[in-house]
Amino acid sequence: MKLYIVGFGAGDRDGMTLAAEKAIEKSDLVVGYTVYVELMKKYFPHKNFMSTPMKQERDRVVFALEEAAKGKTVSLVCSGDSGVYGMSGLTLELSENYKDVDIEVVPGVTAAMSGGAILGAPLTHDFAVISLSDLLTPWEKIEKRIECAAQADFAIAIYNPSSKKRADYLKKACDIMLRYKSENTVCGYVKNIGREGEESRVLTLSELRETAVDMFTTVFIGNSETKLVNGRMVTPRGYKNV
Repeated sequence: MKLYIVGFGAGDRDGMTLAAEKAIEKSDLVVGYTVYVELMKKYFPHKNFMSTPMKQERDRVVFALEEAAKGKTVSLVCSGDSGVYGMSGLTLELSENYKDVDIEVVPGVTAAMSGGAILGAPLTHDFAVISLSDLLTPWEKIEKRIECAAQADFAIAIYNPSSKKRADYLKKACDIMLRYKSENTVCGYVKNIGREGEESRVLTLSELRETAVDMFTTVFIGNSETKLVNGRMVTPRGYKNV
């Protein structure tokens, strides 16, 4: 009766931790969102898989818990880290009725880390991570969080910056940040981190405002000290007295 909640990173084998790989290999069944299951099938073709579409997270978690309760070893997989916009919170919430299931959370490399590494070092100092998806969070609360992070001069990593229904949300977020940040603030984005079609760009906040992105893009906004060094985005940690 074992359930692993596995963060598998960006989606390529190189970005997966050894702990994540071991958990999946130990499992009789791998459960996940359809897109993520298709990614995992490439690396673990010998495993049994079950997938559900987006917006069926609760059903997916209950299925994984039920299968584990039957005596199987199950991996519930998430991209990035399972605790950062992942499934570990919901799974632990719903596990109250499955007290015999041993649950282990397996961390992964979230997009703020893997995307940040591609751009350089945008998050070396204090930073905030904010999702622009309003499926589970009211837009008014998201706006407030963006405003507070910008006012406090955090570097910011933005998840889920845009979609077909939210085409102008990144522009709205940039408008909020422009109240507190210079239009020349160093920013960047990475699309399809660790997957086919990966692309990245460093640009200013005013340029970012006019840039089209999608759900598979992670956006980085620097703080007032973030700078461009040999084409890389760098937020200094300090070390002035070293």
